[in-house]
Amino acid sequence: MKPKPSPKNRPEQTLFAVRLDKIIDERHALVHLGSVIDWDAIERELGKPFHETLGARAKPVRLMAGLQYLKQIHNLSDEKLLDRWIENPYWQHFCGERYFQHEYPIDPTSMTRWRNLHGDKLEVLLAATIQAGLETKTITPASLEKINVDTTVQEKAITFPTDAKLYHRMREKLVKLAARHKIDLRQSFRRVGKGDFVECGRLFHNRNTKKARRKLGKLKTYLRRVRNDIARKIAGNAFLEEAFKAFLAMADRLLTRKPGDKNKLYSLHAPEAECISKGKAHKKYEFGNKASFAATSKECFVIGAMGLHGNPHDGKTLQGQLEQTARLLGREEYAGDVFVDRGYRGHGHAGEARVHICGQGVKRTEADKRWRRWRRRRSAIEPAIGHMKNEGRLGRNWLKGEQGDRTNVILSAAGWNLRLILAGLSFSLHEFSLFFRRISFNFCYWATWPRRAA
Repeated sequence: MKPKPSPKNRPEQTLFAVRLDKIIDERHALVHLGSVIDWDAIERELGKPFHETLGARAKPVRLMAGLQYLKQIHNLSDEKLLDRWIENPYWQHFCGERYFQHEYPIDPTSMTRWRNLHGDKLEVLLAATIQAGLETKTITPASLEKINVDTTVQEKAITFPTDAKLYHRMREKLVKLAARHKIDLRQSFRRVGKGDFVECGRLFHNRNTKKARRKLGKLKTYLRRVRNDIARKIAGNAFLEEAFKAFLAMADRLLTRKPGDKNKLYSLHAPEAECISKGKAHKKYEFGNKASFAATSKECFVIGAMGLHGNPHDGKTLQGQLEQTARLLGREEYAGDVFVDRGYRGHGHAGEARVHICGQGVKRTEADKRWRRWRRRRSAIEPAIGHMKNEGRLGRNWLKGEQGDRTNVILSAAGWNLRLILAGLSFSLHEFSLFFRRISFNFCYWATWPRRAA
């Protein structure tokens, strides 16, 4: 059923509840931010999946969207977010409540279901932050004509993959699933498998590679025997074949992979994770997915963010990134200036946008001198990505599946934009207070001047 109307439109039948507008400061930055976000546009877009009459009444869209915003702004988990929500009147006012609430508005699991329901449509949350940035003058329309584009790696919340660990964990999962379906295995290798796994790690640590590889071969043999035993005993049973289908497919990927293969398995609970090398000296390989960002060159305000799978070349991501940027800005095609690094050579973009590849040799003409400052500003997107990783939940993605990878990138970008807006609003409020403090001090000084002079 369609979501409940916003609390401001609901008839409240409460006698002793405390009104939020009586206990908060209307000049607070978060209150101002809540007033400039176009909640109606968010409700129109994210209220479409719900049926008019069937099912239970959904939670208000503003409440759910506001919680997602606050989660990204303060880098909190779903549980900690709700713990702080019930004790913060400004957060409740930001989410559209009129009266102070003493109970959780939702179960923490509702946050996950709401994200999974909307998926890529959550781009509307990022588009709303762009409009809020224009309303608060954090960015200007002229800033949207010069953007920086770059890619990074969004690491998945997985342990570092090793062959021994993957063989051992896969065998354990198959044994547990067989016990759940009451399949009697010839041998589970529980005791010897665990011992060989520990011994393999110890031998690799001591640089005894020859013995360690023999132990690794044993772990692989244990997995193959368990896999073949299960396949023989479920043959012909459609129900069991469907139950074991995904696990046997992962076991086959582990058993048949070779050093030169591309479709390797790096995690059992996140099989979509990929191995990506960005040429970093301190971290040669990262396990996750690529993420592309487009930000204004002047303010580093993100106006495009998308998660990518398949480890595409940076140049192949430019076309899709500019299409998303135009969509979020409400344009048919982006026609501004785009500044990228040398990783985008050979991008093949043939649209109206003017792509400037920074760092490669160009002739020192008068036309080039006019763009020299903007070329140097290309690297300004790097610290913005770093802040999103350290403060905006981009550095370690906890959301499940490929859809979770794309969702986390969009929400991280929205959180970065909101932090920029809040910083500007807080600075403006501080300067406003200092200005009137100076005026009041000067007025009091000159009003008492004759008395002090006498």
